[in-house]
Amino acid sequence: MPAFDFEEERIKREIAKLGAKRVLLQMPEGLKPQATELAKIVEDSGALPLISVDPCYGACDVAINEAQSLGVGLIVHFGHVRMLKHEQVPTIYVEVRATAAVDAAIEKSLLLLAEYTKVGLAMSVQHLQTLDRAKEILTLAGKTVIIGDAGQMAYAGQVSGCNYSNAKSIAEEVDAFLFVGGGLFHALGIALSTAKPTVVADPYDNRAYSINEDAQKILRQRFASIQEAKEAKTFGVLIGLKPGQKHLDQALQVKALAEKSGKTAYLLVGREITPEALLEFPTVDAYVNTACPRISLDAPGKFQRPVLMVNEFRVVCGEVSWESLLKEGLFEN
Repeated sequence: MPAFDFEEERIKREIAKLGAKRVLLQMPEGLKPQATELAKIVEDSGALPLISVDPCYGACDVAINEAQSLGVGLIVHFGHVRMLKHEQVPTIYVEVRATAAVDAAIEKSLLLLAEYTKVGLAMSVQHLQTLDRAKEILTLAGKTVIIGDAGQMAYAGQVSGCNYSNAKSIAEEVDAFLFVGGGLFHALGIALSTAKPTVVADPYDNRAYSINEDAQKILRQRFASIQEAKEAKTFGVLIGLKPGQKHLDQALQVKALAEKSGKTAYLLVGREITPEALLEFPTVDAYVNTACPRISLDAPGKFQRPVLMVNEFRVVCGEVSWESLLKEGLFEN
C-alpha cells in the first residue's frame, strides 16, 4: 500500500484494546482495492474481518446499523474525518493520508494562478500534512496565502464533500483558490460555494488545471433545474437515513416553505436515493434534497425531474434571487 498510510499498527492496537472479535471495514470506492490486504491484518490480529461492499460517501455514512446486525465489536472507517458525535458501535477513523509529494503539482499550478495575488489554500484530508509545504511554495512565488478556519471542520484548510465553510470564511479575502487533491468534486464545491476562480493541484497525476469552465457548466445546469422547478406543483422532500445525512428538521422547514408558497410537498425517506427510486413517484414534479449534495450535483442528467438543493428551492419560492444565491453559495454552510 505505497500511496497511502492505512495506520495498520493503530488498527491492531484498537482490536487488542477492545478485544473485538468481529471488525467491519468500511471505505469509499477508491480505497476498496486495498480491502483484502487490510482484512488480512485484522485476521492476523485475531478478529474476523467483514468488508462492506456498499457505497460509502463520507463520514456521514458510517455503517452503524449494519455493524449492529452483524455483532461487530469495531468499525474501521477509512478515508474520512469523524463527523458524528456519538456512534453506537466503537468506531475509529483512519484518515488515509497520502504519501505523495505535492511540490510538482503545486509548482505547475503557479502558471494558472499567475494573475492572482491572494490565494486561498484548501485540501482534502488526505493531504493536510502538506499544508505548510504548499503554503511555503506559494509564498516563495510571491503569493499571499490565506487558510480558512471557520471552526466547523477538524482541521484548518480542510474541505469535505458537503462542508466548504473553511473556504467560504475567507472568500472575500482572496482572489482565487488552490485545491490540493484528486478529482473534481471538492474543487467544484469550493468554486460553487465561493464564486471564486479555482485551480486544482493533483499530486496523484502531478498536474494542475482550472475547473472554472466545469463550474460554469454546473451553474447553467442548476439554473435550468431551478427554472423547471418553478413550474412544479408537487414536491418530494428527500430525507437521508444515513447517520450524518438525516436532516428531518430541515426537511420539515422545506415542507412548510413549500406549502406557504402554495405547493404540495411530501416527505420521502431513504438510505440510497437513486434515479430509479424516484421513478416510482410519477405524480411528483420536482424534488428538494436535504441529504447528500452529491445527489443533486453528481449526475443531474440521470434524474428525470429536477432535484434541488435547499438553497435552490429558496429561489423557486422567491425567498432569494439567483444572483444573491451565487454570492451566498449553493451550499448552506
